[in-house]
Amino acid sequence: MTASTEHPARPDAPAPGADVPDTVDRAAETPDEQLPYTELGLKADEYARIVEILGRRPTAAELAMYSVMWSEHCSYKSSKRHLRQFGDKTTDEMRRHLLVGIGQNAGVVDIGQGWAVTFKVESHNHPSFVEPYQGAATGVGGIVRDIISMGARPVAVMDQLRFGAVDHPDTARVVHGVVAGVGGYGNCLGLPNIGGETEFDASYQGNPLVNALCLGVLRHEDIHLANASGAGNKVVLFGARTGGDGIGGASILASETFEDGMPTKRPSVQVGDPFMEKVLIECCLELYAAGVVEGIQDLGAAGISCATSELASNGDSGMHVDLENVLLRDPTLNAGEILMSESQERMMAVVAPDKLEQFDAITTKWDVEAAVIGEVTGDGRLTIDHHGHRIVDVDPKTVAHEGPVYDRPYARPAWQDTLAAHSTAGLARPADAAGLRAQVLALAGSPNLASTAWVTDQYDRYVQGNTALAQPDDAGVIRVDETSGLGVALATDANGRFTKLDPRTGAAQALAEAYRNVATVGARPLAVTDCLNFGSPEDPDAMWQLVEAITGLADACRDLGVPVTGGNVSLYNGTGEPGRIDSSINPTPVVGVLGVLPDVTRATPSGWTEAGRAVYLLGRTAEELDGSVWSDVIHSHLGGVPPKVDLDAERRLAEVLIGAGGAGLAHAAHDLSGGGLSQALVDAVARFGVGAEVDLTELLERDGIDAATALFAESGARALVAVADGAQAEFEELAAHHGVPALRLGATGGGSLMVRLSDGEVVELSVADLRETATAALPRHFG
Repeated sequence: MTASTEHPARPDAPAPGADVPDTVDRAAETPDEQLPYTELGLKADEYARIVEILGRRPTAAELAMYSVMWSEHCSYKSSKRHLRQFGDKTTDEMRRHLLVGIGQNAGVVDIGQGWAVTFKVESHNHPSFVEPYQGAATGVGGIVRDIISMGARPVAVMDQLRFGAVDHPDTARVVHGVVAGVGGYGNCLGLPNIGGETEFDASYQGNPLVNALCLGVLRHEDIHLANASGAGNKVVLFGARTGGDGIGGASILASETFEDGMPTKRPSVQVGDPFMEKVLIECCLELYAAGVVEGIQDLGAAGISCATSELASNGDSGMHVDLENVLLRDPTLNAGEILMSESQERMMAVVAPDKLEQFDAITTKWDVEAAVIGEVTGDGRLTIDHHGHRIVDVDPKTVAHEGPVYDRPYARPAWQDTLAAHSTAGLARPADAAGLRAQVLALAGSPNLASTAWVTDQYDRYVQGNTALAQPDDAGVIRVDETSGLGVALATDANGRFTKLDPRTGAAQALAEAYRNVATVGARPLAVTDCLNFGSPEDPDAMWQLVEAITGLADACRDLGVPVTGGNVSLYNGTGEPGRIDSSINPTPVVGVLGVLPDVTRATPSGWTEAGRAVYLLGRTAEELDGSVWSDVIHSHLGGVPPKVDLDAERRLAEVLIGAGGAGLAHAAHDLSGGGLSQALVDAVARFGVGAEVDLTELLERDGIDAATALFAESGARALVAVADGAQAEFEELAAHHGVPALRLGATGGGSLMVRLSDGEVVELSVADLRETATAALPRHFG
């Protein structure tokens, strides 16, 4: 975009040259009055459509509302057409556990015994580059409020972080701010951070990714929806006061690039107060328990503009608001700014008149300010007055749900075939023990495989006492029911390098890995949330990547039988010239998978704690090194095609892992993904300091591969399992029953990782050296 890359203009109530508020009547009388729609991110044809909808020019306040609600971030105008695939490809069987699907603040899934969980991942990418601490903190706060608004108690968070090159001078600024923001907000809320990913790549230098996920727990009967219905019911705004921070924030920042630089963007970043949010959580839960809320909506992107229009539109009703009743931190805000403000820690509720007194008593108890700002009407209109002047009169559906839908042009990039042809086939591979040892160590200490303890130790993983597993385990596991032990597992994954090579396959790979991680801890995958981080939709290259990824993910969800319950799209993540191979970030579809565990005490950890356990490799290994961490770390190479996705093999592998966990056959299990078998072995021995000795001879012969491929290839549908004493025969029978190749590689024990090659040479690394290499990598860069 052009003008939308500037800081949003003040949407002042009077139009230029006017001495009176820009009312609906005045707008009708001055059809030729010029309004600054380009500065607010609207195109000329979009403005013309607003005029057509209203039958007149919009008022300044209406323009503010349409501009934020029709932004890319709020309207999904470039992706909506393609996102329909998620619904179209969801079968009745996939909906069996869905209580609430796509379209509400978050999806809700039935996990049995009358319990349900709600979960969702969203981005706060652009604000986190401008002001890393507040951008990341308010990203956590926003996704937590989505979960609160469904009627659930938030019980855990996760994060997916992508930063620029580890040695770039600006990376430390972003890393320190984002990590402190994620930890500071989540820790103050008392929510355990149970997993995620932290990765570095030069493609994210000007566009870091901060994707936050929250999980909430509720009973079936406690579900609340964002609907306003019942004429005469009151509209109540409660929580923090409305201020000038975040005006045109996420809704504008997430819909543009940073070509005009950071300083002009800084005022648009929201400011968070986690202590206010903690009180708001408890207040909302008591309001729900008392039955005094008819409908509820959190205030995030687009603020009051979003909450009023979406509530009215979802409820097929109307709403009237008196804007002067909004409690303000800054009394100088004009009407448009009040509507656009994205100040944090605010909620909007629909309350029956006879329950207002009880509502007020509960908010007063929690010292939460509340104000009745309007009421539900039956006329299907959203009207807003400011000090007696009618400044908004619109059909709420045209604001919230009937914005522009674009069929953006897209085409396979001109450079894609050249990239695909640039494979790893000609890259040198070590064949002797010394060369392999050096590369195993190099990968273990590389930024994207090294221990992220420097990051995750800043987060509380065990607060609330219900965390059964957390990072660095393959999935986070949370107990839901104390009596039965019923719980859920969550994993989030993405591979921007694979998606760059082939967006359709890369998106499916992200799902397959998250699905595999959930199964590895013993949980049955049940549902999906996603956050699609891509470049500018106005660049046909980036738009092609997005469409391909959506198609690949939707197809893979259908084939694995796990529905998408909701998510987020983050576009305009690029600062380069359109049409170039480096125009935008590596396309990064983040996929979160939720699974169910009947008893969290049986969750399978990722590392072994005892010697003498048989170590098995499940699945087959192919010569699939393109896009791998090995190709990146050893050769600074990106090219070729990503590993093939075999969803049937993933499903059968999951059955083995779930069965082995439930039957107590698996002492430990770890999926094979980044870094391949080499990194899985390193992670497993370093986790609790117990070594292992394995022999690759049979694997090399069976799969027809060399030792480097065996160690570093990233073929899917594979896992490493340490099997309990006396259970090997039963484990092998389980694998055979599901048609999953199971090869015993060796056994656990000792203080080293010893890998025997087919010629008798041994690659040996002490556990102490591996731990030192892995844990020192990130602190060496960031302190």
